[in-house]
Amino acid sequence: MAFDYLDTPADPKKLDKFQRKVKIVSAGGTFLDGFDLTIIAVAMPLILKQWSIMPWEQSLLTASAIIGSFIGAAWLGRLTDTFGRKAMITIDLLAFVLFAVLTAVAPNVLWLIVFRFLLGIGIGADYPISATLVSEFSSTKNRGKQGTFLAAMWFVGAVVAYMSGILFAPLGDHAWRYMFLLGAIFAVIIFIFRIGLPESPRWLVSKGREDEAEKVVFNITGSKVKLEPEPKSKKVPLSMLFSKKLIKRTIFVSGFWFCYSTSYYGISMYTPTILSSFTQGDLHKTYVASSIVSVLGLVGAIIGMNLVERWGRRPLLITSFAGLTAGLVVLTFNPHPTLVFLVVLFSVSVLFANMGGGILNFVYPTELFPTSLRAGASGFATSVSRIGSILGVLVFPNVVAIWGNSAALGVFAGVALIGLIITYTLAPETKGMKLEDINAEFETAGTIK
Repeated sequence: MAFDYLDTPADPKKLDKFQRKVKIVSAGGTFLDGFDLTIIAVAMPLILKQWSIMPWEQSLLTASAIIGSFIGAAWLGRLTDTFGRKAMITIDLLAFVLFAVLTAVAPNVLWLIVFRFLLGIGIGADYPISATLVSEFSSTKNRGKQGTFLAAMWFVGAVVAYMSGILFAPLGDHAWRYMFLLGAIFAVIIFIFRIGLPESPRWLVSKGREDEAEKVVFNITGSKVKLEPEPKSKKVPLSMLFSKKLIKRTIFVSGFWFCYSTSYYGISMYTPTILSSFTQGDLHKTYVASSIVSVLGLVGAIIGMNLVERWGRRPLLITSFAGLTAGLVVLTFNPHPTLVFLVVLFSVSVLFANMGGGILNFVYPTELFPTSLRAGASGFATSVSRIGSILGVLVFPNVVAIWGNSAALGVFAGVALIGLIITYTLAPETKGMKLEDINAEFETAGTIK
């Protein structure tokens, strides 16, 4: 195979060191994603104290970054296949820095919505960019663990967002601005470390730049390889995701991620809001209780990260959706819960959700599609998942207002059950397989037929 050098490098220690670097600097982006998408839930009680905001403005503010991420994933994910992984993963961080700073100084809710939307474009773009780069630089034996590490760092970012709430809340009405500014500081640090990343050899070969690819391979592995050029072929349109051969994979990846995001975001974005009514408005207690839920979500991601190469992708994802569904069903049929009960059941639900659905969304999309479509497919799946996130965020408060918390949680339980059905029916097992072997039937002289 042309890319066996990642499995049998001349200098294994050199490759391991490089792969750790790629994993960490790429995971910095997902850390920022988790921080920036969660921080609005943390900051919202403080923003509501400072500004008089209508309910529809609150919903739009909560959803604005997620809406932006829908556009970023769909648009910039495909550009990553065109202009390269290195260029996009560096440029992407500039959006994090710029718009995080602007959110911190927003003069009113309208501008805050606009800046959060623009920040969301960068957030959405980073999913396919980071996941694709890590997948293409990973060895077959550790590709799953490398990819799930990215996802786990999303939940580290979410935990840090809650920790920053506890830290900055005593600083007064403008504490939420310091929270947003902290995201900009994180982005600057990660941007500096991303500058030195090389381009993906797989992408270089797909563009006829074999000499450059061979130099990258030698620099990271110590192996001198001869990479054969791919025959010239027409540009593969994104519409090939819906071809007869790929449609099942497209439905599976987009479907399970949509169901996970709808349920997870519907719960997590309103966890502080739900719990605040049980803490008599005590902001510190609300943040601590919410942090417990967030930390258990991180624990779930870590558990999944350590099981993905043992159990395999398919059983892990099935277990994840089964546990999430069960947890939400129990919540649905308890209309008068206590604070402790809510924290425990929210934590269990989020733990199961993140054990599979929350981490395999960084693995399956980059494994199930060929190089010419990999980032575009991942971007498409991300954008579909963002539709689920938007629905979760916008539907929840309206269902609560009309029918109450139990009904809203029942809706998410139904969505989680659909995710379980999709997974059980369509999920393939890719553990231990090379990317080229997974997609051999779709790659014919660099084209999909």
